[in-house]
Amino acid sequence: MVKARRLAWLLLAVIAAWTSGEASAQNYPNHPITLVVPFPAGGATDAIARILIDPMSQRLGQQIVIENVGGAGGLIGAGRVARAAPDGYTLLLHQVGLAAGVTLYPNATFDAAKDLTGIGLVNTSASVVAGHKSLPPNSIKELVTWMKDGGHVAKFAHAGVGAFGHLCGVMFVQEIGAKADQIPYRGGGPALNDLIAGHADLSCLSAAVVAEQVKAGYLKAYAIVGKSRFAGLPDAPTLVEIGYKNLDLDFWHIMFAPTGTPRPIIDQLNAALRQTLADARVQDAFAKAGMELYPADRETPEIATAVLKSEIARWGDVIRSNNIQAQ
Repeated sequence: MVKARRLAWLLLAVIAAWTSGEASAQNYPNHPITLVVPFPAGGATDAIARILIDPMSQRLGQQIVIENVGGAGGLIGAGRVARAAPDGYTLLLHQVGLAAGVTLYPNATFDAAKDLTGIGLVNTSASVVAGHKSLPPNSIKELVTWMKDGGHVAKFAHAGVGAFGHLCGVMFVQEIGAKADQIPYRGGGPALNDLIAGHADLSCLSAAVVAEQVKAGYLKAYAIVGKSRFAGLPDAPTLVEIGYKNLDLDFWHIMFAPTGTPRPIIDQLNAALRQTLADARVQDAFAKAGMELYPADRETPEIATAVLKSEIARWGDVIRSNNIQAQ
C-alpha cells in the first residue's frame, strides 16, 4: 500500500511538472529575456550579442537584455545560466572558452555538458597565425622550417591561459614539432600590441583584425586556422591545405539555455535565432566583421549541443597533454 501511494504521488508530481512546463511554453515569452555575455562589454562576444538582440526581440515579441558577467574565462557567467531556472528567460552566448574551461577549471560549480543545452550555432570566425614584420620567414613553410630547424624558440603571444589564441598556438607548435614560449596577456588587444611592437614573434589572432595590420605592413600573415581561406587575406593558405589536418579549428559562438528548458521554448528560441541569422542586415554585419554563419541545416539545437560536447573532448585532450593549468 505504501509503495502504491508513493508511486501515485510520483506520477502526480511528474504530470504536474509536465503540465506546468507545457503551460509556461504556451505563454512564452511574457516578460523580458536576459542574455548573459560571460565577458566584459566591448569584446567580440558582446558585439555579436548586440547584433542579435534587436532582431531576435522583434521576432519573440519581448525585449532581450544583455547582462555582462565576466570572470574565470567566461565560466562565472556560464555558471549563472547553468543554475538559472530552465524557463527560457536566462540564456547564454558563449564561445570556445566554455569548452576549454571544463578541463581548465575542474572545480567549477556546474557541468557545461550536462547543465547547458544548445539553442543554436551562431557563427564561426577565421583566425590567422601572424608574425612580426621583422621575422625572416615570408611563408608558412619557411616559418615551419625556421621554427623547427633554425633552433629558434619563438615567443608566442596570446590573450590568456585557455583562450582560443593560446590553445591554437599550443596546437600549432605541437603539430609542426617545434618549441615556443607561450606568453599570456590580459586580452587579445595587449597581445596584438606587443606583437606589432616586436616584443613577441607570433600569435594566433582574429583574421579580420590582423588583415588591417598586414595591409599596413606591420605584420605578416602566415596561415589561416579554419575551414576555408579568409577573403581579407587571400594569399594566406589554410593550415589544412599544407597538410596539418588537425589544425582545422573553429572559433565559434553558440547560444545556450539551462538544461531542462521545455522543448517548445527551445524550438521557439531556435526559430527566432535562425530567422535573425537569415536577415540580410545581420548577415552583412557578420560579413563586415569577418565572421561566417553556419549552413542553415546545421543551426539546430541538437547540433549545437553536440558541438559543445565534441569541443569539450577535443580541448580537454589538448589541455591535459600539454599540462596547461589555469592561472
